[in-house]
Amino acid sequence: MRPFAIAGIQMKVSAVASNVEMMKLKLNITMSLYPWVEMVVFSELCAYGPLTHTAEAIPGNFEREMQAMAKKHGIWLLPGSVFEKSEGHIYNTATVINPQGEIVTRYRKMFPFFPYEVGVTPGSGFCVFDVPDVARFGISICYDMWFPETVRTLAVMGAEVILHPTMTGTIDRDIELSIVRAMAAVNQCYFFDVNGLESGGNGRSLVCGPDGRVIYQAEGNEEIFPLELNIERVKRSRELGVLRLGQPLKSFRDHIGEFGIYQQGAHLPYLNSLGPLIKPTKVDALAKLKMQEHDYEPPANPTGYKGFGEV
Repeated sequence: MRPFAIAGIQMKVSAVASNVEMMKLKLNITMSLYPWVEMVVFSELCAYGPLTHTAEAIPGNFEREMQAMAKKHGIWLLPGSVFEKSEGHIYNTATVINPQGEIVTRYRKMFPFFPYEVGVTPGSGFCVFDVPDVARFGISICYDMWFPETVRTLAVMGAEVILHPTMTGTIDRDIELSIVRAMAAVNQCYFFDVNGLESGGNGRSLVCGPDGRVIYQAEGNEEIFPLELNIERVKRSRELGVLRLGQPLKSFRDHIGEFGIYQQGAHLPYLNSLGPLIKPTKVDALAKLKMQEHDYEPPANPTGYKGFGEV
């Protein structure tokens, strides 16, 4: 495997106007300054911001414009994500484009930020893709990584680099930074987390190596951060251990099947006792809800999504 250069673009995101032209400008600047970059990653919902009324059908104009930019510069491109309108549902969807300007794959965010990301349907398929003679990449979007099973599944599918567009402007960003480090270490992979600014997040994008150590952390301003990754480090970590110590992927492999909570139809009384997934409310209303919790039964299909899988 040869080294591979990825640039993250942490930029301001407007919620009231299209950011597409600024994305194109930032991409042109990146490739002018760093012509050796081979892949560029933007933040979640960078193109149009966080409001679902911007949802559009895919394929559409945004993808076509990004395809032209990827072909122009001869790069792999993950232009964040957009809200996708499909068969009466809205998804949070990321597209991967190759240096020929072709769509390689798309990924629908599996864990919308419920109960806040109202009106967004979860995707149901994991997504990996190969850059020939380089590595296998996996895609995760924002809240997905709070569910370690998602990143672990990508690692089991062979992903050596996790690309993670995010849009975090909330006070839990410090927690997310610790999760990025943990996911990189326990899955022995590179983790490339790109956040936005203003309506697109509070910045502090983070890149970690397969031992969980920080390779680069951005601040709270606009940044372009190009990094050359040595993918061989992933193979060596997975074969010899994190810092030549623990070998979590091998240990997981050797104990698969012993986790009863994941079995179809598993009885989960404690989780069911937590009540419905709702926004926190005032204390008196919360107390009233608590009185009703003993009658709570989790819905068979809590989100109501049809489950289209990977697109």
